[in-house]
Amino acid sequence: MKLKKTYNATELKTTKGNIIIEGPISAEELSRLDFHEDLVAFRPPAQQHKALIEIAGLPEGRILIARDNHTIVGYVTYLYPDPLERWSQGKMENLIELGAIEVIPKFRGAAVGKNLLKVSMMDDHMEDYIVITTEYYWHWDLKGTGLNVWEYRKVMEKMMNAGGLEYYATDDPEISSHPANCLMARIGKRVDSDSIQQFDQLRFMNRFMY
Repeated sequence: MKLKKTYNATELKTTKGNIIIEGPISAEELSRLDFHEDLVAFRPPAQQHKALIEIAGLPEGRILIARDNHTIVGYVTYLYPDPLERWSQGKMENLIELGAIEVIPKFRGAAVGKNLLKVSMMDDHMEDYIVITTEYYWHWDLKGTGLNVWEYRKVMEKMMNAGGLEYYATDDPEISSHPANCLMARIGKRVDSDSIQQFDQLRFMNRFMY
């Protein structure tokens, strides 16, 4: 499978100023941009900037960004699932994970996350993939947003829906450990039935234990 990437961009008008949503961005371009100090959800900003540059350099890696002039103020990552997770066990070339999405507080509520996902899916090559995301409530910024677990889950679902991702059931123990956690996925138009069947087997790996 050829891992192709096609660049797309759009301008998003917000009350805090206009920003550019664009990508996939190359590792070289990412390294030239500043990384906003409020992007702290996963790692200290300098470390996360470095991690994004590394992901962008991977054959399957895709980084889309929200850019305020020369500064990254939001991003979404796509890459193969972590080798320690069940989603990598099928070694599926056409299954990638939306690993992280983050927007600085200043631009929250301006549909930046939704637009990062929409621009991601403008690339026709995404129709060759099953895109998954695993949502765990312990990653959510409940304190910063003032939302409870269920309100935040609703926000996350609506944002993922904007990229065509829908809720899928699974018996994955980590996801099943709390009712707010969930698996969401988007199955591209050109994904073959064998791959869909393989994905279903990954979703329910414990079904023969009962």
